[in-house]
This record gives sequence, C-alpha cells and structure tokens, in this order.
Amino acid sequence: QVQLQESGPGLVKPSQTLSLTCTVSGGSITTNTYYWSWIRQPPGKGLEWIGYVAYSGSIYYSPSLRSRTSISRDTSKNQFTLQLSSVTPEDTAVYFCAGKRGAGIYYSQPEYDYWGQGTQVTVSS
Repeated sequence: QVQLQESGPGLVKPSQTLSLTCTVSGGSITTNTYYWSWIRQPPGKGLEWIGYVAYSGSIYYSPSLRSRTSISRDTSKNQFTLQLSSVTPEDTAVYFCAGKRGAGIYYSQPEYDYWGQGTQVTVSS
C-alpha cells in the first residue's frame, strides 16, 4: 500500500523559503505514468494545486506560483520536495502531497490515487 508523508517546519518567517518533503513508501516515485503533486489549502479556502514532478522527472508548476516555486525529487530516498520562496502570511496553509496515475491538474482529494495527511505551515514573524 502506497503511503505519503509530508515533513518540514510548521512555522516560517515572512520573506523566507518554505521547504517541505514528501516521503513515499510502498511504491516508487519512478513508477511509470505516475505524477506526484503538491497541493495546499489556506484556511477557509479550497484546495490549490501547486505543481507536480512526473515519474520521468519532468516538472510542471501552477502559473500563479511558478515564479516562487521549485519542486525536485530524490529517487534514492523516494522523496520529492517543495520549496516556496519569499513567503507571506497568504502562504499559510495545510500542504498536502499526492500521487496519481496520469498527468493532469486536479483539485480534490478523491481524484488522486494517493494522498498524504497534510502538514500545517504558518507564515508569521
């Protein structure tokens, strides 16, 4: 059974870089046709898709966050990471990692095959 676990600091200061890691167990992030996404949910708002790294290593970002976002992967650790730079309090959210067979941008948990439990990140001085 594939499981995803997010990890990283729960508190980030404004203007700093938010860094999160998603560790995948029970399956490989290089499994053919699988795409591994980062999604967030600000308080009181809906899910926002941030970007994904494909099984092949290709990466695609949300246009609205592209200038501040970097997604990478470490296949030896079966992990993929998110870095979001120049954060503001508006970046406060629960951040989720998720996996799905097939490319695409999806905005709800049921559309994904695998979904992490989420990690709260607060941006505050």
